[in-house]
Amino acid sequence: MKRALPRLRVAQLWEAPVERNRYEHEWLRVAAGAAPGSAPRVLAHGDGLFAMEFLDYPVWKDRLRRGQADSAFAAAVGRTLAAIHGGTAGNSEIASLFPTDAIFHAIRLEPYLLATAAKHPDLRDRIASIYKKTFSTKICLVHGDVSPKNILAGPAGPVFLDAECAWYGDPAFDLAFCLNHLLLKCLWVPDGKEDFLECFDAFTAAYSPEKALESRTAALLPALLLARVDGKSPVDYLDAAGMEHVRRVARPLIASPAQRLLDVREAWQRSLT
Repeated sequence: MKRALPRLRVAQLWEAPVERNRYEHEWLRVAAGAAPGSAPRVLAHGDGLFAMEFLDYPVWKDRLRRGQADSAFAAAVGRTLAAIHGGTAGNSEIASLFPTDAIFHAIRLEPYLLATAAKHPDLRDRIASIYKKTFSTKICLVHGDVSPKNILAGPAGPVFLDAECAWYGDPAFDLAFCLNHLLLKCLWVPDGKEDFLECFDAFTAAYSPEKALESRTAALLPALLLARVDGKSPVDYLDAAGMEHVRRVARPLIASPAQRLLDVREAWQRSLT
């Protein structure tokens, strides 16, 4: 059973519309249609809550924490996400089910991008440009929280959970959000850094973004890196040195955006040596 909270459980004040619950169960339904098995079945829904099937599968984040970075599974995540994006792209009927611009702004773009820009005045214009580009791009159904903690490692492939940020918009956000986690895990479990980078490569290759999408993702990714240390939802596993490491890599990439994800990945890899 799941019910949305009016205030998220983070240190900073972060309020979010509770109607996101309705759009979450709609995302689960639509995603399962586009990529069968990619989401749990919704069993019932009512006013502000819904029930879904329980799946006793491992959580991807738990595997990564133990250093079990399987590039084949990362590729499966990329392929499944591409199927969901591709299966909903350019569909006005699906777009009409997700009038969630205000919600996505409130729980993703403002706390991640705009809050971070406020702490880095010299990068404010660049981050504002990324925000505007992301917010104005309407292509397909976006999950909005493609984090390893929201992905189950099912026997037939990944199963996505926690689609409270469901939005019809820019697929670059889902790509950058997931790839961001894979880079940060290199600092969380240093012994697994090469495997995490292989997962980054496998995810990207399996999704195979076209040139314009890759360019938007490469620009957004370092902004999300910086957001996870200076936004409203910082990761809980980095110390002060780790946070400064992220700033040192992310800031130049925001100031002078890369066009390819490989460029971001290589800059990150160089910083780890």
